[in-house]
Amino acid sequence: MKKIIVLAFMAGLVTTANAQKKGLEGVWFATSQFGYQQTKTGDQKSTNLTILPIVGTFVSPSVAVGGAVGYINVKSKNATTTAANTNLLVIQPLVRKYWNVAGKLYFFGQLAAPIITGKEKQSELKVSQFGLSASGGFDVILTKNFSVEFSYNLANFSVTTLTPKTGTKTTVTDFSLAHVANVESAYNTALGGSNPSLTTPLAFGFKFLF
Repeated sequence: MKKIIVLAFMAGLVTTANAQKKGLEGVWFATSQFGYQQTKTGDQKSTNLTILPIVGTFVSPSVAVGGAVGYINVKSKNATTTAANTNLLVIQPLVRKYWNVAGKLYFFGQLAAPIITGKEKQSELKVSQFGLSASGGFDVILTKNFSVEFSYNLANFSVTTLTPKTGTKTTVTDFSLAHVANVESAYNTALGGSNPSLTTPLAFGFKFLF
Protein backbone atom coordinates (compact mmCIF):
# COMPACT_ATOMS: atom_id res chain seq x y z
CA MET A 1 0.00 0.00 0.00
CA LYS A 2 2.83 2.37 0.91
CA LYS A 3 4.51 1.65 -2.43
CA ILE A 4 1.30 2.51 -4.29
CA ILE A 5 0.98 5.79 -2.39
CA VAL A 6 4.64 6.67 -3.05
CA LEU A 7 4.30 5.84 -6.76
CA ALA A 8 1.09 7.89 -7.03
CA PHE A 9 2.80 10.83 -5.26
CA MET A 10 5.81 10.65 -7.60
CA ALA A 11 3.52 10.47 -10.66
CA GLY A 12 1.73 13.57 -9.41
CA LEU A 13 5.03 15.41 -9.04
CA VAL A 14 6.09 14.47 -12.57
CA THR A 15 2.74 15.56 -14.00
CA THR A 16 2.91 18.88 -12.13
CA ALA A 17 6.50 19.47 -13.25
CA ASN A 18 5.60 18.73 -16.88
CA ALA A 19 2.60 21.08 -16.71
CA GLN A 20 4.76 23.85 -15.22
CA LYS A 21 7.42 23.27 -17.85
CA LYS A 22 4.87 23.32 -20.66
CA GLY A 23 3.23 26.58 -19.50
CA LEU A 24 1.32 28.10 -22.43
CA GLU A 25 3.03 25.93 -25.03
CA GLY A 26 0.49 24.74 -27.60
CA VAL A 27 -2.10 27.36 -26.60
CA TRP A 28 -3.59 29.44 -29.41
CA PHE A 29 -4.64 33.06 -29.06
CA ALA A 30 -6.69 35.54 -31.05
CA THR A 31 -6.77 39.28 -30.54
CA SER A 32 -7.59 42.45 -32.43
CA GLN A 33 -5.50 45.56 -31.86
CA PHE A 34 -6.99 49.00 -32.30
CA GLY A 35 -4.98 52.20 -32.73
CA TYR A 36 -6.02 55.79 -33.31
CA GLN A 37 -4.01 58.96 -33.81
CA GLN A 38 -5.27 62.48 -34.57
CA THR A 39 -3.68 65.81 -35.46
CA LYS A 40 -5.89 68.90 -35.57
CA THR A 41 -5.07 72.46 -36.66
CA GLY A 42 -8.06 74.79 -36.90
CA ASP A 43 -10.62 73.13 -39.20
CA GLN A 44 -7.99 70.76 -40.61
CA LYS A 45 -8.04 67.31 -39.03
CA SER A 46 -5.75 64.38 -39.89
CA THR A 47 -6.40 60.91 -38.53
CA ASN A 48 -4.79 57.48 -38.59
CA LEU A 49 -6.97 54.46 -37.73
CA THR A 50 -5.60 50.91 -37.41
CA ILE A 51 -7.63 47.71 -36.94
CA LEU A 52 -5.41 44.64 -36.80
CA PRO A 53 -6.75 41.13 -35.99
CA ILE A 54 -3.96 38.79 -34.83
CA VAL A 55 -3.84 34.99 -34.50
CA GLY A 56 -0.91 33.06 -33.03
CA THR A 57 0.26 30.11 -30.99
CA PHE A 58 2.81 29.53 -28.22
CA VAL A 59 5.68 27.40 -29.55
CA SER A 60 7.31 27.32 -26.09
CA PRO A 61 6.13 28.26 -22.57
CA SER A 62 6.93 31.93 -23.18
CA VAL A 63 7.42 32.42 -26.95
CA ALA A 64 4.59 32.88 -29.44
CA VAL A 65 4.52 33.25 -33.22
CA GLY A 66 1.64 34.53 -35.28
CA GLY A 67 0.39 36.76 -38.01
CA ALA A 68 -2.04 39.59 -38.64
CA VAL A 69 -4.17 40.78 -41.53
CA GLY A 70 -5.72 44.19 -40.99
CA TYR A 71 -6.77 47.60 -42.20
CA ILE A 72 -5.40 51.14 -41.95
CA ASN A 73 -7.21 54.34 -42.90
CA VAL A 74 -5.25 57.60 -43.17
CA LYS A 75 -7.48 60.63 -43.73
CA SER A 76 -7.21 64.42 -43.90
CA LYS A 77 -10.23 66.73 -44.11
CA ASN A 78 -11.59 70.12 -43.14
CA ALA A 79 -15.15 71.25 -42.47
CA THR A 80 -16.24 70.81 -46.11
CA THR A 81 -13.58 68.90 -48.06
CA THR A 82 -11.67 65.62 -47.83
CA ALA A 83 -8.12 66.32 -48.95
CA ALA A 84 -6.86 62.73 -48.69
CA ASN A 85 -8.37 59.36 -47.85
CA THR A 86 -6.08 56.33 -47.94
CA ASN A 87 -7.22 52.73 -47.37
CA LEU A 88 -4.44 50.21 -46.78
CA LEU A 89 -4.15 46.44 -46.34
CA VAL A 90 -1.73 45.18 -43.67
CA ILE A 91 -0.09 41.72 -43.61
CA GLN A 92 2.19 41.24 -40.61
CA PRO A 93 4.08 38.15 -39.36
CA LEU A 94 5.28 38.50 -35.75
CA VAL A 95 7.03 36.84 -32.83
CA ARG A 96 6.54 37.57 -29.13
CA LYS A 97 8.43 36.83 -25.90
CA TYR A 98 6.56 36.94 -22.57
CA TRP A 99 7.85 37.57 -19.03
CA ASN A 100 5.74 37.25 -15.89
CA VAL A 101 5.85 40.47 -13.85
CA ALA A 102 3.54 39.54 -10.98
CA GLY A 103 0.53 37.27 -10.67
CA LYS A 104 -1.54 37.59 -13.83
CA LEU A 105 0.42 40.55 -15.23
CA TYR A 106 2.86 39.82 -18.07
CA PHE A 107 5.26 41.99 -20.05
CA PHE A 108 5.90 41.07 -23.68
CA GLY A 109 8.26 42.17 -26.42
CA GLN A 110 7.19 41.87 -30.03
CA LEU A 111 9.10 41.96 -33.32
CA ALA A 112 6.96 42.30 -36.44
CA ALA A 113 7.56 42.70 -40.17
CA PRO A 114 4.56 44.63 -41.55
CA ILE A 115 3.82 44.76 -45.27
CA ILE A 116 1.37 47.53 -46.18
CA THR A 117 -0.22 48.29 -49.54
CA GLY A 118 -3.12 50.37 -50.84
CA LYS A 119 -4.23 53.53 -52.60
CA GLU A 120 -5.15 57.14 -51.80
CA LYS A 121 -8.65 57.63 -53.25
CA GLN A 122 -8.54 61.33 -54.15
CA SER A 123 -5.37 61.30 -56.27
CA GLU A 124 -5.16 57.53 -57.00
CA LEU A 125 -1.71 57.51 -55.43
CA LYS A 126 -0.43 53.96 -54.83
CA VAL A 127 1.17 53.32 -51.43
CA SER A 128 3.41 50.41 -50.42
CA GLN A 129 5.51 49.95 -47.30
CA PHE A 130 7.61 47.23 -45.71
CA GLY A 131 9.70 47.33 -42.58
CA LEU A 132 10.42 46.09 -39.08
CA SER A 133 8.70 47.15 -35.89
CA ALA A 134 9.71 46.47 -32.27
CA SER A 135 7.16 47.06 -29.54
CA GLY A 136 6.64 46.33 -25.87
CA GLY A 137 3.48 45.89 -23.88
CA PHE A 138 1.60 44.47 -20.93
CA ASP A 139 -0.86 41.60 -20.94
CA VAL A 140 -3.32 41.27 -18.04
CA ILE A 141 -4.99 37.84 -17.80
CA LEU A 142 -8.52 38.35 -16.48
CA THR A 143 -9.82 34.79 -16.82
CA LYS A 144 -8.55 31.43 -18.10
CA ASN A 145 -9.56 32.30 -21.67
CA PHE A 146 -9.52 36.11 -21.73
CA SER A 147 -6.95 38.90 -21.30
CA VAL A 148 -6.40 42.57 -22.16
CA GLU A 149 -3.15 43.84 -23.65
CA PHE A 150 -1.61 47.27 -24.19
CA SER A 151 1.42 47.89 -26.41
CA TYR A 152 3.60 50.77 -27.58
CA ASN A 153 5.78 50.95 -30.68
CA LEU A 154 9.35 51.38 -29.40
CA ALA A 155 11.29 51.37 -32.67
CA ASN A 156 10.20 51.41 -36.28
CA PHE A 157 12.09 51.06 -39.57
CA SER A 158 10.17 51.36 -42.81
CA VAL A 159 10.61 51.96 -46.53
CA THR A 160 7.56 53.56 -48.16
CA THR A 161 7.02 54.00 -51.89
CA LEU A 162 4.49 56.54 -53.17
CA THR A 163 3.64 56.05 -56.84
CA PRO A 164 1.41 58.76 -58.39
CA LYS A 165 -0.96 58.16 -61.28
CA THR A 166 1.38 60.30 -63.39
CA GLY A 167 4.88 61.51 -62.57
CA THR A 168 7.84 60.27 -60.56
CA LYS A 169 7.50 57.99 -57.55
CA THR A 170 8.84 58.96 -54.13
CA THR A 171 10.62 56.57 -51.75
CA VAL A 172 10.79 57.46 -48.06
CA THR A 173 13.09 55.59 -45.63
CA ASP A 174 12.15 56.22 -42.01
CA PHE A 175 13.71 55.15 -38.72
CA SER A 176 12.10 56.36 -35.52
CA LEU A 177 12.27 55.62 -31.81
CA ALA A 178 8.93 55.80 -29.98
CA HIS A 179 7.54 57.68 -32.99
CA VAL A 180 9.36 60.92 -32.17
CA ALA A 181 10.96 61.35 -35.60
CA ASN A 182 9.36 63.19 -38.52
CA VAL A 183 9.60 61.99 -42.09
CA GLU A 184 10.14 63.79 -45.37
CA SER A 185 7.37 66.35 -46.03
CA ALA A 186 6.25 64.82 -49.34
CA TYR A 187 5.13 61.73 -47.44
CA ASN A 188 2.84 63.61 -45.07
CA THR A 189 1.53 65.91 -47.82
CA ALA A 190 0.63 62.99 -50.09
CA LEU A 191 -1.23 60.97 -47.45
CA GLY A 192 -2.57 63.88 -45.41
CA GLY A 193 -2.40 61.87 -42.22
CA SER A 194 -0.90 62.09 -38.76
CA ASN A 195 2.89 62.08 -38.40
CA PRO A 196 5.10 60.20 -38.71
CA SER A 197 4.23 56.76 -40.13
CA LEU A 198 1.40 54.53 -41.29
CA THR A 199 1.22 52.65 -37.99
CA THR A 200 -0.02 54.21 -34.77
CA PRO A 201 2.30 54.16 -31.71
CA LEU A 202 -0.19 53.07 -29.03
CA ALA A 203 -2.57 50.10 -29.33
CA PHE A 204 -4.77 47.95 -27.11
CA GLY A 205 -6.68 44.75 -27.70
CA PHE A 206 -8.71 41.98 -26.09
CA LYS A 207 -7.12 38.52 -26.35
CA PHE A 208 -8.84 35.12 -26.31
CA LEU A 209 -6.89 32.00 -25.33
CA PHE A 210 -7.96 28.56 -26.50
